Amino acid sequence: MPDTVKLAEYLFTRLKQLGIGAIHGVPGDFNLTLLDYVEPAGLQWVGNANELNAGYAADGYARIKGVGALITTFGVGELSAINAIAGAYAERAAVVHIVGTPDRSIQDGRILVHHTFNDGEFGRFAKMAAHVTVAQADLKDPRTSPEHIDFVLTQCLLHSRPVYIQVPVDMVSVPVAADRLQSELRLPLAEPTTYSDGVIEKVLEKIYQAKQPTILVDGESRSCGIVELVQQLVDVTGWPSWTTGFGWGLLDETKPNVYGVYRGRFDTPTVDTFIQGSDLVLFFGPHFSTTNSYNSTSVPKTEAGIHISHTEIKIGGQIFRDIPAKLAIAQILKKLDPSKATAYATPPDLARPHVESYTEALKDKPITQASFWPMASKLVQAGDILLGETGSASHGCRDFSLPQHVRTFLPVTWLSIGYMLGAAQGAALAQRELIASSQYHGITSARTILFIGDGSFQMTVQELGTIIRHRLNVTVILINNDGYTIERVIHGLKQGYNDVAAWRYLQAPSLFGADEGTFTAKVATLGELQGLLENDAMSKVEGFKMVEVIMDREDVPVGLMTWLLEKQLKTLN
Repeated sequence: MPDTVKLAEYLFTRLKQLGIGAIHGVPGDFNLTLLDYVEPAGLQWVGNANELNAGYAADGYARIKGVGALITTFGVGELSAINAIAGAYAERAAVVHIVGTPDRSIQDGRILVHHTFNDGEFGRFAKMAAHVTVAQADLKDPRTSPEHIDFVLTQCLLHSRPVYIQVPVDMVSVPVAADRLQSELRLPLAEPTTYSDGVIEKVLEKIYQAKQPTILVDGESRSCGIVELVQQLVDVTGWPSWTTGFGWGLLDETKPNVYGVYRGRFDTPTVDTFIQGSDLVLFFGPHFSTTNSYNSTSVPKTEAGIHISHTEIKIGGQIFRDIPAKLAIAQILKKLDPSKATAYATPPDLARPHVESYTEALKDKPITQASFWPMASKLVQAGDILLGETGSASHGCRDFSLPQHVRTFLPVTWLSIGYMLGAAQGAALAQRELIASSQYHGITSARTILFIGDGSFQMTVQELGTIIRHRLNVTVILINNDGYTIERVIHGLKQGYNDVAAWRYLQAPSLFGADEGTFTAKVATLGELQGLLENDAMSKVEGFKMVEVIMDREDVPVGLMTWLLEKQLKTLN
């Protein structure tokens, strides 16, 4: 390796070493020379319709591959993306946001240039980004830039949250020392200590004392890097196990002791009673937003819960800090004596997701939320990625029975409507890269399936063009219920502000460049839905597909309706 490389080469080499294969973003005059170095570094330039969608896509890519990246231009570009970056921060997606900025001389001279407030102040946007990123770097000095890049990227991986890197135009091709590239970035390893050993012994003591233990897995288990270890514990103990919406798909639901999503008080009475009656709930990767915890009703009782999160363990009401989750569960597995823990003779007979069959006598009946989701469950195959956009889609699909190695995206905390379409593009690209590198559980073909409402679709529809242009295996199932149904149910059932334009949705693939003969379908009755599900063209893994499903504008899944009504009553009281 030469003694020096250009700054852009250093940055992109580091991204490639992290396993990033593609960079999302939009060209702009302050990042154009930077973009010249993307493909020579062996990275794919995706090129999105706008910066917001690029941010959503980089987030989706990161949740499948571990880390993602996007490039925007200064000011207008980065501010367009900041909503997506904030969502990635809230829900722990490791995204590297690279911003091309004006020359250092322009900034130092306070020159009045475009994409600014025309006042010579160039630092405002970085201050905004600091609130939604865990580390930032402004690469203005060639001597320190490699060190700053390495530090920021390490923080991105360590916290699984976005970071922010500014690259002035005149720094792009400046030589920097290359010696640090000889070693790949490594996260600091946590080693057992007397302190951590003592805490693990407390956990084991609780495990051995428990008479009715359960396991609950939340979505931050992914960002903690403990998913495989948690699955080992689920298998070793045989304890009844659930996930939250955020954690859905992280456990193998084909196992007899894994029951799907726990919905707190809105679950079946037998499930809720069983979990609330547990004297121990091992809770991994907790994320306690009200939307992820069914108005906090799925949070275990304090006295029963042991919460294992990124850097701490909470036993009852006592917090033990500076014990990383990966160290904690590795030590639990190493020291656990299963013969001392409660063993269930057979998994409890509790409700779990299932597939419902079609009844010929009902073929002319309209499709409802109650009938659609149990039937549509059969679409999902091993290795698929499943996305349910905020609204009725996100709750309806929770009734699916998941095959092995299915990953899911559900609204968690940020709930930016339209996110899932951009995320589907990024997730599908990451999925394709993993399959191509034989790192996808031995699966050689899989799809990304997006369920999205008509209102959400209209927010970010341009990303359909990116999906089609890159020939990604994405199936879009659009729920056409004539507007913002979830908003209607919350407030304004008949109000015009919950209406959206009546688009001819199945013409969208053609508009955005799909090949002639691309699979599209429109279904409104149960008979038509069954015909779609039996269509070989629909079940094929390869290629873009789009389906429009007609439903009533005031119809929502029963569980969602119950939850929303309770929220309304609390507001009124």
